Amino acid sequence: MSAFATPLTHLHVIRLPFVAPETLFEAWFETDHSVGLISDGGPQGRWSYLSCYPDGVTTLEFDDDTDPKVLLKQSIAPFKTAAHPAHIGGDATTDLPPFTGGVIALASFEMGMRFEHLKKRPFRVEGRKAWPELHILRYPAVLAFDHRTRTLLSLGRGRDDYAARNAADTMRKAFNAALKHPATGLIRNGPLVCAPLTLETSDQVHEDKVSNLIQQIHAGDLFQANLARGWQGTLKDDVTLGRVLRDLNRAGPAPFGAALRLKGRAIISNSPERFISLSPDGHLETRPIKGTRPRGTTPATDKTLSDALLKSPKDRAENLMIVDLMRHDLSKVSEVGSVRVTALNALETYPSVHHLVSTVTGQLSPGLDAADVICATFPPGSISGAPKVQALKVIQELEAPRGPYCGSLMVIDAEGGMDSSVLIRTIALEKDDHSVWHLRVCAGGGIVADSVPHEERIETETKLKLIRSVLEGTS
Repeated sequence: MSAFATPLTHLHVIRLPFVAPETLFEAWFETDHSVGLISDGGPQGRWSYLSCYPDGVTTLEFDDDTDPKVLLKQSIAPFKTAAHPAHIGGDATTDLPPFTGGVIALASFEMGMRFEHLKKRPFRVEGRKAWPELHILRYPAVLAFDHRTRTLLSLGRGRDDYAARNAADTMRKAFNAALKHPATGLIRNGPLVCAPLTLETSDQVHEDKVSNLIQQIHAGDLFQANLARGWQGTLKDDVTLGRVLRDLNRAGPAPFGAALRLKGRAIISNSPERFISLSPDGHLETRPIKGTRPRGTTPATDKTLSDALLKSPKDRAENLMIVDLMRHDLSKVSEVGSVRVTALNALETYPSVHHLVSTVTGQLSPGLDAADVICATFPPGSISGAPKVQALKVIQELEAPRGPYCGSLMVIDAEGGMDSSVLIRTIALEKDDHSVWHLRVCAGGGIVADSVPHEERIETETKLKLIRSVLEGTS
């Protein structure tokens, strides 16, 4: 029997002494298949999680023609919304997190091309082997850090009490080992990369591509498309993945920060954007971001910039287009009449940028699950465009493959709930034959009819500012 088919109906809880998640980063991410979901502790991110030792791993390679919908359904099928609550044992608690063990899936942007039957293109770092388009990993245990109450739980799941208790104890032992690791607690400063990041697409070429796209919009080919460009770099020999995550989290924590180490590959994300969440009772929510301004250097200039964003007809229109797209996507899996826009063009402020964020909700149709939601809505509308399929075609023409960037990291709880991020502000890393980590990072923006090429190019630099300053040691 596949590990993914084994039910995780029992839950065991062990209380541990609270430490900040970043205390463990350097030790934790030395192990393949280690994962972290690192929130800022704000309204969208009360909990952070660390896990390792998945009991099931499957991938969809670039040259594998298997339908990703099949893999997703097989992996998520045991986890249904409105399932019976788990049998809970161990230390008493009345406040469990949304994720108590289950599946974590990394979907590349290019997986969305498969859903629309568009041509496949391989994503590579430093010209090496093509990355898989989907990774699915099942974690039977997780450390859950509650930033609000400053409590820490080791949560283990299994098909019976014995298996659940063993899973929770394995995670407890991993926690204790990380605390004792020589790297734990070390504070090091300075650049993380060997040299400043190298731009893949020059300023002029990017602006020319924006101009080309604007012409297509005026010709009626589409309304909006997201256009990005990339930068490359190499980590210093003594810089670990955990240190990159720690420094990035300290410089600018985000509600959907994350890291996932695979075999010879990794992603590190500082995303502020939710893709879609699904509660066990079927409530759906997506929070698309469209509209960006940099932070000001003084309170007065900061307010001027945020006010300008709120009043910008171009940014508000751009946001509205994607809200309409996400309403359409959610309606594919929602009960008729349940899709609502509960917030439109709301201002949210992060360490380096202001954003306009909207919220769209719905109620999942009976009989559907998280896999159905992913297959109906991926890739995220906010980083593709409208109409979505035409925008994807344009992106293929104007950009290199994105890989994890603008894909999603999806977390499906054993009781059917799901949350997922849009992998913006995300670094893709690959280790070469000499154990050197090479990286690629991208930034982009939505192009509409009244976009200005120079301003759109500047927006990519604004969005990359935090990651670039951390990597280059200028923060």
